Formats: sequence, C-alpha cells, structure tokens
Amino acid sequence: MRHLLNAALAAADAAARVHREWSGRIRSEEAREKTSASDFVSQVDLEAQEAAVSRIRAHFPDHRILAEEGDDEAGRIEAARGGGPVWIIDPLDGTTNFLHGYPAYGSSVGLVHDGEPIVGAVVSPATSERWWAARGQGAYRNGERIRTSKTTELRYALVGTGFPFKLLDRLDEYVAQFARVLPASSGVRRGGSAALDLCLLAQGSLDVFWELELSPWDIAGGLAILQEAGGAFRRVGGAPLDPLTKGSVLAANSLPLLDALDRRLCSPTPAG
Repeated sequence: MRHLLNAALAAADAAARVHREWSGRIRSEEAREKTSASDFVSQVDLEAQEAAVSRIRAHFPDHRILAEEGDDEAGRIEAARGGGPVWIIDPLDGTTNFLHGYPAYGSSVGLVHDGEPIVGAVVSPATSERWWAARGQGAYRNGERIRTSKTTELRYALVGTGFPFKLLDRLDEYVAQFARVLPASSGVRRGGSAALDLCLLAQGSLDVFWELELSPWDIAGGLAILQEAGGAFRRVGGAPLDPLTKGSVLAANSLPLLDALDRRLCSPTPAG
C-alpha cells in the first residue's frame, strides 16, 4: 500500500509543479472550450496530465489509467470499468480558477480497485497543501492526521457545493435544491474544485457536500481521503456511488448528516 501511495503522491506533485511553472503566464482567452461554455482545457492541463501519467507509468506500467483530458470521454470511462486497479487522474481540477488566478485548484490522483477508492492524493500548489490517504492507514494533510468534523445537525453544518455549469438544463433543479439547503444550514460555499472540497470535508472545514454531476477524475482522489478521515458518501437519493461512473455526489462527515442533507435535497416541499 505504501508503494501505491508514493506513486499517487509523486504523480500529484508532478502535476502541481506544472501548475507552478505556468502560474500567471496564461490567460483564460488562451484556453479552449471543451464540451460546453465555461468548461476549459489549457496547455497547463495537458502538460500536467502528461507529467502525472508518466509517474504512474514509471511505477506501474501495466496498470490502467483514466485521465481527464482526451477524446471520447464516455468510451474511456467505460473502458476503465471491469475490475482490477485503475488510476484516475485530474491534472488540474479548477482550470477556470487557475486561469483567473483564483487560488482554488489542484491536482488529484486516485486509485480505484474493484470499484472502491483505496488511495488518494490531492495537491494545492496555491496554498502549499497536500492531502493523502491509503486504505487502512488514515488521512493526512501536510503530514498531520485529519478527521471529519463532529457536527451532527444540518442547521449547524457548513455545506459545500458545485454549480452545474456544464448542465445548464438542470439549473432549475439545482436552484430549487439550493433554496431548500441554504436556510436549513449555517451556510453554503462553492469553491470550484470538487477535489479540494472533498479534502476540506475530510479535514472538518466543511461538514457536508453535494453536486449534481461529477466525473470520476473529479472525485476519485478525494473520496479515498474522505473515507479514511471517517466520512461517508453516496449518490443523491440513496444509490451507491461508483467512482467509475459519472453522476451526483453526496458526501458528509457521517451517515446521519448524509441522511439529513439527502432528505433536504429530495424534499418536494419548498424552502422555509
């Protein structure tokens, strides 16, 4: 397990070094849109992905790798399914933040085995933070053990979320959820990087988190860290969360708070 974790950290660190090299040297106008407006890929993403993938290949040349950037997203995700170890890499989670100099971005590397996240590493070069975890060995931030918060009631919880900027046809659904959650909690925050949000949840800075749809690379590393920190996760509505499938993400410091947020999100009644 230590060898797997070292490889994840080496890959995440390699991608973060690319972030530092490019910081302040590229503008949003120099990136290109991918599948929708405001969904950007830049030269930084591509170079960071190459750096991270090369580290994994050096350690485990026979393992499968699913990285964010590339053609035929659905086909690549499907090809990664089927059991065994799969490395899942987001070379730059929070590309739009990075392009604007907003310090909420990072690299994320996760290892999923038979559908279970077992190793994760997330690095935030803007804040000099590194999170990591391996199955059965706990979760850490900059070498210090971390655990989820002890908040037990939604009304005292700080909630993380992500806007559905790639799914504008679901904006009304999200706004309705937001309107139910905001008055029932102590606040809602949107940072723009799901990988970092899951790490903030793991260290107790957030208490719960939800988003309508995320991809495997957005969550694989963070879920491994959250799980080792004592957190819980599933789909909105109660279905199990397969990290190799796109879909909603509901995560919390504990099962009771997970249930409380899920009930609020799925409630047919208006806010108030």
